[in-house]
Amino acid sequence: MSSLSRELVFLILQFLEEEKFKDSVHRLEQESGFYFNMRYFEEKVHAGEWDEVEKYLSGYTKVDDNRYSMKIFFEIRKQKYLEALDRQDKSKAVDILVNDLKVFSTFNEDLYKEITQLLTLTNFRENEQLSKYGDTKTARSIMLVELKKLIEANPLFREKLVFPTLKSSRLRTLINQSLNWQHQLCKNPRPNPDIKTLFTDHTCAPPNGALAPTPVNIPSAAVAKPMAYTPIGAHGPFPPAAAAANANVMAGWMANAAASSSVQAAVVTASTLPILPNQVSSLKRPITPPTTLGMLEYQTADHEQLMKRLRSAQSVEEVTYPTAPAARQQASWSLDDLPRTVAFTMHQGSSITSMDFHPSHRTLLLVGCGNGDITLWEVAMREKLISKPFKIWDISTCSMAFQASVSKESPISVSRVTWSPDGNYLGAAFAKHLVHVYAYSGPNELNHHLEIDAHAGGVNDLAFANPNKQLCIITCGDDKLIKVWDMTGKKLFNFEGHESPVYSVCPHQKENIQFIFSTAIDGKIKAWLYDNIGSRVDYDAPGRWCTTMLYSADGSRLFSCGTSKDGDSFLVEWNESEGAIKRSYSGFRKKSVGIVQFDTTQNHFLAVGEDSQIKFWDMDNTNMLTSTDADGGLPTLPRLRFNKEGNLLAVTTENSGIKILANASGLRLLRSVEAPPFEALRSAPEPAAVKASGSSAIPNVNPVNCKVERSSPVRPAAVLNGADSVARSMEKPRHVDDVTEKTKSWQLTEITDPVQCRLVTMPDSTDATNKVARLLYTNSGVGILALGSNGIQRLWKWTRNEQNPSGKATTNVVPQHWQPNSGLLMTNDVSGVNLEEAFPCIALSKNDSYVMSASGGKVSLFNMMTFKVMTTFMPPPPTSTFLAFHPQDNNIIAIGMEDSTIHIYNVRVDEVKSKLKGHQKRVTGLAFSTNLNILISSGADAQLCVWSIDTWEKRKSVPIQLPAGKSPSGDTRVQFHSDQIRLLVSHETQLALYDASKMDCIRQWVPQDVLSAPISCATYSCNSQLVYASFCDGNVGVFDGDNLRLRCRIGPTVYLSPAVVNGSQSVYPLVVASHPQDPNQFAVGLTDGSVKVIEPTESEGKWGVTPPADSGRNPSSSTSNHAGEQLQR
Repeated sequence: MSSLSRELVFLILQFLEEEKFKDSVHRLEQESGFYFNMRYFEEKVHAGEWDEVEKYLSGYTKVDDNRYSMKIFFEIRKQKYLEALDRQDKSKAVDILVNDLKVFSTFNEDLYKEITQLLTLTNFRENEQLSKYGDTKTARSIMLVELKKLIEANPLFREKLVFPTLKSSRLRTLINQSLNWQHQLCKNPRPNPDIKTLFTDHTCAPPNGALAPTPVNIPSAAVAKPMAYTPIGAHGPFPPAAAAANANVMAGWMANAAASSSVQAAVVTASTLPILPNQVSSLKRPITPPTTLGMLEYQTADHEQLMKRLRSAQSVEEVTYPTAPAARQQASWSLDDLPRTVAFTMHQGSSITSMDFHPSHRTLLLVGCGNGDITLWEVAMREKLISKPFKIWDISTCSMAFQASVSKESPISVSRVTWSPDGNYLGAAFAKHLVHVYAYSGPNELNHHLEIDAHAGGVNDLAFANPNKQLCIITCGDDKLIKVWDMTGKKLFNFEGHESPVYSVCPHQKENIQFIFSTAIDGKIKAWLYDNIGSRVDYDAPGRWCTTMLYSADGSRLFSCGTSKDGDSFLVEWNESEGAIKRSYSGFRKKSVGIVQFDTTQNHFLAVGEDSQIKFWDMDNTNMLTSTDADGGLPTLPRLRFNKEGNLLAVTTENSGIKILANASGLRLLRSVEAPPFEALRSAPEPAAVKASGSSAIPNVNPVNCKVERSSPVRPAAVLNGADSVARSMEKPRHVDDVTEKTKSWQLTEITDPVQCRLVTMPDSTDATNKVARLLYTNSGVGILALGSNGIQRLWKWTRNEQNPSGKATTNVVPQHWQPNSGLLMTNDVSGVNLEEAFPCIALSKNDSYVMSASGGKVSLFNMMTFKVMTTFMPPPPTSTFLAFHPQDNNIIAIGMEDSTIHIYNVRVDEVKSKLKGHQKRVTGLAFSTNLNILISSGADAQLCVWSIDTWEKRKSVPIQLPAGKSPSGDTRVQFHSDQIRLLVSHETQLALYDASKMDCIRQWVPQDVLSAPISCATYSCNSQLVYASFCDGNVGVFDGDNLRLRCRIGPTVYLSPAVVNGSQSVYPLVVASHPQDPNQFAVGLTDGSVKVIEPTESEGKWGVTPPADSGRNPSSSTSNHAGEQLQR
């Protein structure tokens, strides 16, 4: 539907509201899906009219559209179910369970089972999690608060929650204006005409005698020649002038289409699509519009619209068709609008083949690489959020030709990455056959959506489009074909006609006509409608080789850029009214050995990567505007990409990096963003910097294997693969005003007083005889679970109230020491166990329903709602020392054993499926990576073993690098970064980062200076940007998660009383845990049994600042201690 048709719906909605047609208003809201009336939705929820609530929602979303929608429908149906139970209407509750809630069982079977169990209770409030459930009215109000948050966060409701501002009775005003205009066109206008109908155009009846014409107010724009209005609807645009103008454009294209295709300047129009001469006669036959528009019928309607435009063009005497919008012609601009200042360099680690910024999150960059990797960068944080190595998801569904041509282990280069228009999906085309589509719903959430064996040979380009409001994928390849796929992988269209491999595709829409440009490596340009008729045009691109086509951001101007086989490059704008080249841009000085890349921005500038430079043009001037070498280091033909606003420009470097260039606005953007710009339910505000106190004490130690540095002045990120450090260390940030000042003034943040942070102690936690052996946050973030050395687990929960509206763990509220009404304790099997020699272990299911733990005896599985033991298994010997749920199957558990083996145990069938042998001493850590399809184990033998999840075979074993004279003993723990590739390894002697794909150590830090005691525990923050490490002297260090630079030290005087600090009994954290949603909150479990939750002050908002890379005091480069020297040797 065109934008004017959409506005007409709003006018009708206003009219219906004013006329008190209440039911009709809401039916039109729901059927059009343009405006979600939150007030009406609230009324129906409060009234408990659940059928109407779901019916209204159905106009905007379905249950399985995304996780927000799923949560919305689940909350509504759960409330309906609970109300039926509260009324003791068990038959209705069963009906809801079977018909409404069953759909969610495929996503969370455990939760569905628990909901089903409520039927067995006399009062569902006996369930501990529902014990706070009040009356129906209150429950609906609480649920509505959550629903509103979900709706506001759901991208499907974007721009649908606010009704446009309209003057009252706007539709009546427009009708009156139309009638007045009709009256002025009457041949014999009568004064005070009596208009009795709107069904036909108004005309005054001929008078019996001559009357003087009534004076009228002539509009400022005179009508050249009156003609009937084009009908409002799917088969005609709103403004007749626009239709006429486009008809003239069509006529120009028709003339060009009749000319020889050897004319280089010919191309298809951007305003609409031309029809070949032999098709014109067929278009003049009337076409009966179908009642339901599918993919094919939709295109038939377009043909009818084109026919009307051609017919109406004959009656138009004069049409003014501007070549550029007036707003753009009048806009002021300067060279400062171009992003030319180098802000920093990021290191990818492999050659970059394609980039694309997110359409709405301005600093989120998608990168495709020559080794098949796909990476998401949060540019403002210089951080890799996610990295997906190349992997064939299901080779059995691929063609035999592809299976024969590729090995499972060999990566395939990415040829193109791109975002869908709404940013909810991203696509990657590969150099052999495949297209991968991922669903994106948050910084660390990139899920497999679709794998297509799309083309025989390489897939050269990929794009998303929305024909008939249906999101589709368009691909082209070496097999000379263009294909259109729906989001389930079903092929909708197969366009044949090119005689050479298709190099690029460019889908576009003008009004409600949608089409696709394609270019092939023989230089041919073709255009296609979404039908099976074939190409509408056949022209030659300048250079007659590889060409890419792009529109300006507002869709009004069409450009192409390419290179000939001889190495000559061409950048041109196409004339939209004549189908010819409007202007050719000059400034290419050298012959290229490859194909130049280009991009457009701000509806005013063009940029091309050529001759190790970025060259800029003003769209309205053929001479080059300016150029930059971005401080050097660019390849001969750099790839480049603007973000949507045009204030950032990503450019590839010669050594597999990305330089981010910015204008003044872009620099402000980069400085302001301190948190990931997209979160599931909210954007985090920028926290203020933590003030430094105390003397500066920067730890220094030599790197392991390689020294990896970054040019970022604020937040360097880890670089994998041990890339050359010398070249990167020479990269200096330039032109960023505050870099020098930050470098000079940086100090380590030391927090030694309780007033410098926020702290809460768990009630009833202190017990000197019961050390905290293991500590976990619940996955929902509302509780903390501690396993004591006595084998008893304690749970603390925060409740939702006015002080804590989110209900999440916080230091602002003291939580409740939670127990079921039965008074049961979660006590492990400790019969015959010497607790002093036991190795307690614990793991929590993803939905927080079950906890599995052991303390030297059998492994117990507890129900978290009732604390009842569901089952026990794995009796000693040997005893269990570490537990981990399989990430894709909660019934599979990896259990590390005291005898150095790892048991892969299936709880459902009570059977050990595999027994892994590779360590020499007890297993102390386990971590799964679904990206790499591996399990990594660590042991008291200081070894790291890599196991295949598919076969459970050992792939590799590497020792951690211990300081000289240190024997391999003590716990070694492992935890994966959120990218599922980097690995944090902690041992009492060190923190280390590994690239798990190669098991290369890329960074190491050893205790020294103010943090010289042995490390007791370490963990990543929830977003992996920080590492929290506790020490045996009571200190806690906060490190940068990318490079292990120390940001902040928190002394024991912060959380311990002076009497304890100065006492004879040493009290320190044995374990540390990080909040699952708040990266700046962590908890420590102490040797005196107490548990503390610690956060920075609200005014500071974060833990210190990472020392700049070029501060002159690199925490990984000093040789000041013996351990560092030994490691360097």
